[in-house]
Amino acid sequence: MMFLLVLIMLTACAASPQDLSGKMFTFPQETNRAHVRLNTTMQDFSAVTVCHRSFTDLRRSHGLFSLATPSSNNEFLIFWSEANKEMQPHIKEGKVGYGGWDYKPNMWHSICTTWDSASGLVQLWFDGQPSIRKFITSGSNIRGSLIIILGQEQDSHGGGFDIKQSFVGMMTDVHMWDYIFSPCEIHNYVDELNFTPGNVLNWRALDFQIVDRVLIEDKFKTCH
Repeated sequence: MMFLLVLIMLTACAASPQDLSGKMFTFPQETNRAHVRLNTTMQDFSAVTVCHRSFTDLRRSHGLFSLATPSSNNEFLIFWSEANKEMQPHIKEGKVGYGGWDYKPNMWHSICTTWDSASGLVQLWFDGQPSIRKFITSGSNIRGSLIIILGQEQDSHGGGFDIKQSFVGMMTDVHMWDYIFSPCEIHNYVDELNFTPGNVLNWRALDFQIVDRVLIEDKFKTCH
């Protein structure tokens, strides 16, 4: 009985949201298994903003944020295409490409992506610089049983990982909102000032599970 009680307590602790302020996920090796699953109770979005910071030396294509539903493996995906040298938001299997960004290896990059179902427009903010708005898909919300994953790109709902699309490096400050974040708030996020934390995913109160070798470490900062 005591063992069962301890097991229940450990399970409860694992499920509690954690404040990861000043922390980062480290993905230390190329793999088709290691990832972090992010949990939310929200299942219906007419608009989305996702912001994150990442640090990698990869010279190949890789996924940065993967949200899948039973009807679409790429319901909301942020993907770097090395062949095209562009950041690619995928929404409901549609995609657009943004080239011209100086996606340098071995330094932190802040990337925010917004999409609105009414207009169908997507926009990318790379290190605080806005892209043009491009049409990708409209008229249908993101909804269903969401699976959100960092470290891998889903080719099936919650799986189908390709080792050559895995992320190797560090990631931090992942936030998601169910509305379009304002330009001023995005700049506050990029500059690490006070901003409204995500109401879907909040790095300061994150519900997640780690699968295989992913570490939680103090955030790595470069000195100038």
